[in-house]
Amino acid sequence: MKTILVTLLCGLLFFTAEAQEANLLSGKFSKEELKKILIAQAKWAPFPKRQDRAGWAKADQAMMQAYLKKAETYLTYKWPYIPATKSLLIGRTGDRDEYQLVSFEKREVLGTLLLAEIYENKGRFTDQIIDGVWSICEESFWGVPAHLPKSKAYAGLMDVSKPFVDLFAAETATYLAWVDYYLGDKLDAVSPQIRKRIYNETDYRVFQPLMTQPHGWMTKTAAGRAPNNWNPWICSNWLNAVLLLEKDDDKRAASVYKLLDVLDEFVNPYPNDGGCDEGPSYWGAAAASLFDNVALLNTASNDAFAYVYADEKFRNMGRFIYRAQISDRYFLNFADADPQPGMASTMIYRYGKAINDPDMMRFGAYYRKPETGTIGKFHYFRHFYSLFMQSEFQTAAQGLPLPKNVWLPDLQVFAARDKAGTTDGFYVAAKGGHNDESHNHNDIGNYVVYYDGQPVLIDVGRGTYTSKTFSGKRYEIWYNCSDYHNLPTINGQNQPPGPQFKARNIAYKEADSFTQFDLDISQAYPKEAGVLNWQRTVRLNRGKNVQINDVINLEKATELTQHLMTCYPTDLGKPGELLIHYAPRGGKARDFVVTYNPKQFRASVEKVKLDAPEDRGIVSKWGDTIYRINLNALTPKTTDRVNLTVAAN
Repeated sequence: MKTILVTLLCGLLFFTAEAQEANLLSGKFSKEELKKILIAQAKWAPFPKRQDRAGWAKADQAMMQAYLKKAETYLTYKWPYIPATKSLLIGRTGDRDEYQLVSFEKREVLGTLLLAEIYENKGRFTDQIIDGVWSICEESFWGVPAHLPKSKAYAGLMDVSKPFVDLFAAETATYLAWVDYYLGDKLDAVSPQIRKRIYNETDYRVFQPLMTQPHGWMTKTAAGRAPNNWNPWICSNWLNAVLLLEKDDDKRAASVYKLLDVLDEFVNPYPNDGGCDEGPSYWGAAAASLFDNVALLNTASNDAFAYVYADEKFRNMGRFIYRAQISDRYFLNFADADPQPGMASTMIYRYGKAINDPDMMRFGAYYRKPETGTIGKFHYFRHFYSLFMQSEFQTAAQGLPLPKNVWLPDLQVFAARDKAGTTDGFYVAAKGGHNDESHNHNDIGNYVVYYDGQPVLIDVGRGTYTSKTFSGKRYEIWYNCSDYHNLPTINGQNQPPGPQFKARNIAYKEADSFTQFDLDISQAYPKEAGVLNWQRTVRLNRGKNVQINDVINLEKATELTQHLMTCYPTDLGKPGELLIHYAPRGGKARDFVVTYNPKQFRASVEKVKLDAPEDRGIVSKWGDTIYRINLNALTPKTTDRVNLTVAAN
């Protein structure tokens, strides 16, 4: 029997990740060389201009007709003003959505109208587009109130004299830049002030701040946390806008040169295994946005950045999306990730093709859907790539890789399933890491168990974002805390946030009959918990069960509770058994048994009350069906073993 054993020390892991500062993007060309390889703005045509009807005849006609049909519903759209009081809600009630829904809708309408006008080219949508451009240019802030500094100097309203760039200010620049690119002549025929305003507003709100002001998302935090998805996501829109709008080629090249430095602040500390600590639902704006940048750079430079596609870290960053898959519907959702994220199918396919990964290409093609004319809210430029690849994409092979084992040593995440290439049977995953990861939950040692691709023991994930989510009150939200994960509360203490709270003594083993992950979670708890060692083993015994074994060594033992989270009603069976009434949507209902030592623990089950504003997102993902199982130690001991087994009844 072949067995693979990998043992890692945490300190070495983080040092290794930090040491890989290759400057993959910024280290290739000098500023002078970059200016030479960039195609001049006046000559650059990333996609056919609107007047190139032969070029647009190659765009997918079904997609264009769907956009046209959707745009026709917007011909009488009344462009809304966003009152100050909607912005103030972020401080008054914590609500983000009232403002965001209006802001996002306006951009979605504008983008849809633009696609329809490109397709029809009769001027029917031009006035509506002009009204949309003017309305957006008149907004006080292109971002959202949730991203305003939390201080009395702002108090929920933008200081228009000090523009800065958040995610959605950058997104707005992209929408306006493509309007200028495709309809510039039509806008000038109405008034030269329209394009002039597009540039002036974008230059003032986006280009100048990015070139002259530090932004927190550009580099690591004061505590050393690496940049998250904001970095490549904003850069992708910055790059779109400056390549399209900036007519001064010196300024244009200088902007791209700085942007490459900013992107490497994201890439350099990224783990070599490609693991995204923000999870699959943020991958689409993290590694995927990095790909967007590289793809657009290649379009603008005659493929001068094609070398990036051969870089192993970049390739692993792409592969993460299918390595984190549980089933066609569910993905591994540690931290703030969603259990059922949407898949940007054509972008994934393009990424897979660029790195020559047939599995990723099949995975992307698996999620292709009929066109409805809906463009979504973000990453607008991906639609143009998609329009010109459909003849290949629609006939591409489909399939889900569903690897038997996944081991990400830098991220400290493992996953294993009973059989490769199928969701049949058990799937288990667990994580180490530390409690200062991006979108962090205090969850060192947490694990999930699925069966036939459906949840049994879950990570609840995140709910609705409110003003509380990214504030000093983040860990007052229950689902961010360790006692609402599959983790213990030790001597009344739960895991705190912070990079010093981390896993250690990581080991990974795989064989034909089992896969096993070991870690010590003692350093994830505060000193008050009195934990000397807590060695946890999560093991999949293929075709049989999942075992969670803890070896405990404490300074004191006053109280101890093991928590388990599920989305199904659970009853106490005979002593030492919990019955989880597994009833997946569209699947076969059956009971799963969690066995424990009844002489060691007393079990109880509680239904989690979901009535806070943040809980709306939990209900939308799981329904009002979150249950917490509590195994309370009858006689806590300083030295002990805890063994749990999950098996089908």
